[in-house]
Amino acid sequence: MLLKKPTSWILTIFLGISVCTYAQKGARVGYIDMNVILESVEEYGKASQLLDNSIEKWKKEIELKKIQLKQYEDQLNTERVLLTPELIKDRELEINDFASEIVNLQEKRFGPQGDMIVQRSKLIQPVQDQVLTIVKQIAEEKKYDFIFDRSSSVTMLYSAKIYDISDLVIKRINRQQRIQNRKEQLNKLKAKTNSLNN
Repeated sequence: MLLKKPTSWILTIFLGISVCTYAQKGARVGYIDMNVILESVEEYGKASQLLDNSIEKWKKEIELKKIQLKQYEDQLNTERVLLTPELIKDRELEINDFASEIVNLQEKRFGPQGDMIVQRSKLIQPVQDQVLTIVKQIAEEKKYDFIFDRSSSVTMLYSAKIYDISDLVIKRINRQQRIQNRKEQLNKLKAKTNSLNN
């Protein structure tokens, strides 16, 4: 089907030429391995350890509740012959309520908006944001068109090491950390000097 307006033809031709020119230029592509980068960042290790400790504590809390629930069920089964039907029904309701509490606790700790997600966001997100900021800076400086994360769900069947900028990202993060540490040491020294002068 032919386009009726001449301006549409011109626009179509212009867009076609632009796309061809861009395709011939070639895109600069790089990639990172977020897992390798994060494992090399000291702050990420500390944050992960704090999160792991909390998860272990929450799992133990839930396991203790489950053991307690089992004890209640066993106790009811043992005493069932001695209890009236009304008492049995009351105890079963109590046990069902306790089981519901356990389910609610699991949801509170490990659900989609649970404590684990919230704490992971608070502890780990700042480090990931720092990495992404540095990746963006490198992409702009080195004029990359695309940077992929090798560790994400994007399937990368082959990648030449020359395009891996993970080491560059790690170096920049370490440099920022050293600068931050120096600033903190200088501030401590200034505070100490000020307290000695007073």
